[in-house]
Amino acid sequence: MQDTSRRKFLKSALLTGAAAALPSSFASRALANDPVKWASLTPGFTVLVTEYIRHHKLDQKNGFKLADPIVYTSVPTYYNDFVAGSYDVCIGSWDTFATRYLAGVPIKMVCNISTAQMINIMAPKNGAKSVTELRGKTLAAPQSTGTYRIVRAVVQEYMNFNIEKEVTIQNVTNPAASVALLRAGSADAALSWEPNITKGMVEDPKLGVIFNAGQLYKEKNGHDLAYFGVAARNSLLEKNPKAAASINAVFRDCIAGILQDTAGAVAIVGERTGFDPKVLQDAISSRRLHFHFSSMQDPAERKALTAASQFFARNKLLPSAINDGFFA
Repeated sequence: MQDTSRRKFLKSALLTGAAAALPSSFASRALANDPVKWASLTPGFTVLVTEYIRHHKLDQKNGFKLADPIVYTSVPTYYNDFVAGSYDVCIGSWDTFATRYLAGVPIKMVCNISTAQMINIMAPKNGAKSVTELRGKTLAAPQSTGTYRIVRAVVQEYMNFNIEKEVTIQNVTNPAASVALLRAGSADAALSWEPNITKGMVEDPKLGVIFNAGQLYKEKNGHDLAYFGVAARNSLLEKNPKAAASINAVFRDCIAGILQDTAGAVAIVGERTGFDPKVLQDAISSRRLHFHFSSMQDPAERKALTAASQFFARNKLLPSAINDGFFA
């Protein structure tokens, strides 16, 4: 899945106390090893995640060290370099990682940090009230993205409505452009994702959400549909058997901290996400930008992601469902 964006990490003086919480042999070995290589993708909302981790030195608090992140502005290059082994830990969409894994790339899924509830379709409040009311109308959408394909599959499977047959799709290059077309009156609705949704409603209060992909999926399946997560290369996980637990701890603490004090978290990153801080704070506080940490060391979360992969395979979003080898 190629979508908007992803990001960076950390070091500290509380090392001694953090290391004491771990088995002494592991703590000394982890801190003596070379820093774990990772990357950031800018702009985008995940800059908030990486900068929060860096600011609070969550790597060192959890017994290891992340190197200065490699900064990317190109999504394809960001993923391709991870596949090539240029860095060890990557933040991205879980199905992108699943596609690479199924193609034989030596990576594993460590955790998820957000859900598909951040994917929405917007329309004017005096316009269509549901996806089916878009029949015969125009929907602006970035058709090249995995996000668009998720929406198409969810609507087809759970609403028996084929948006490509029933609706005219106006293709755009990114999620901000679809909202821009809607605001300009060149489309009847727009498919996008947060924080673009909140930004659009803040700038034009006449707009509202008529469809939430993650919400419909959860209603039908009883569990969230994961969206952005964290993967690691097998070489790192084999070199350090406790790396997965440490990475899980970093992102668990990060998401908990952002949700506990959203204003404080947004203040750390300022405008480096490419969005006004007030927009980002509103997106998170409203739960439209739905941060939710889930570890792949939890059997229930593995089961949920496996079920999601079966849905994806059934709708030709993945070549096949994932297996247990995908999980760290």
